Amino acid sequence: MASSYYQEMQENFRNNNKSREFPAHSAKVHSVAWSCDGKRLASGSFDKTASVFVLEKDRLVRENNYRGHGDSVDQLCWHPTNPDLFVTASGDKTIRIWDVRTTKCMATVSTKGENINICWSPDGQTIAVGNKDDVVTFIDAKTHRPRAEEQFKFEVNEISWNNDNDMFFLTNGNGCINILSYPDLKLIQSINAHPSNCICIKFDPTGKYFATGSADALVSLWDVEELVCVRCFSRLDWPVRTLSFSHDGKMLASASEDHFIDIAEVETGEKLWEVQCESPTFTVAWHPKRPLLAYACDDKEGKYDSNREAGTVKLFGLPNDS
Repeated sequence: MASSYYQEMQENFRNNNKSREFPAHSAKVHSVAWSCDGKRLASGSFDKTASVFVLEKDRLVRENNYRGHGDSVDQLCWHPTNPDLFVTASGDKTIRIWDVRTTKCMATVSTKGENINICWSPDGQTIAVGNKDDVVTFIDAKTHRPRAEEQFKFEVNEISWNNDNDMFFLTNGNGCINILSYPDLKLIQSINAHPSNCICIKFDPTGKYFATGSADALVSLWDVEELVCVRCFSRLDWPVRTLSFSHDGKMLASASEDHFIDIAEVETGEKLWEVQCESPTFTVAWHPKRPLLAYACDDKEGKYDSNREAGTVKLFGLPNDS
């Protein structure tokens, strides 16, 4: 028996299943993220820049392009409660904090290695950045000085605080989720989550679950309190690269090199919808207030030159008649 939520969202996507693309960069887009108020979308690219769009009704209007990094922008995230600030992590061994009101770089913080992942603590006070040498640096968001630095003996993939800000999670190359106390960074638990490389991790907005995606093409859903796996989603065939929970915590989007994005109902594991893509998807992000999904794929310009990357950002969930 399908849940009423399931029926409601099926109906929603039947009427709102249009995807639209917006030019953002001159090379592939690695990361997309919404500001906490949902008014802006930021994207980070291999072209060394970040772009910010304003969401106007059913389209994204480019507001600015942020230059300064000397290498690819691999990941970015917004301040959890201030909709004007975002931070970018780059292979140029720096992170940069930007303010959309001044369009200038507020701060450049040098780090020891090539940065590949970044997250902002739920209380807004700390930015954690991980590099290719498996060092995670915790940076004070106000003073821009490093507070702590941890070298790990395993491949660190994605990092995240829990919603309560008192635990820090890392997914690693051995298929484990390592959970540290925060701020003292003592190992609480290491969970053998997957038989292969554990790639990404996301917490749902309600704080009830977190999800991990793995090279074994599985997405697992975990109970935050019990730290047990509640269910698995297995519709993808390729390593899961990116995950996002909807604003109400009831939908989970996951994507890979498969040519579709899977949208699952969290409580049942059932497929709610799939978004067709022409190429692998690098990044997905649900809007913080409505069922609108931003994403970016490894698209080529195709028509004229199959080697040129398109660098577009896409929105799914737009009205069919828009």
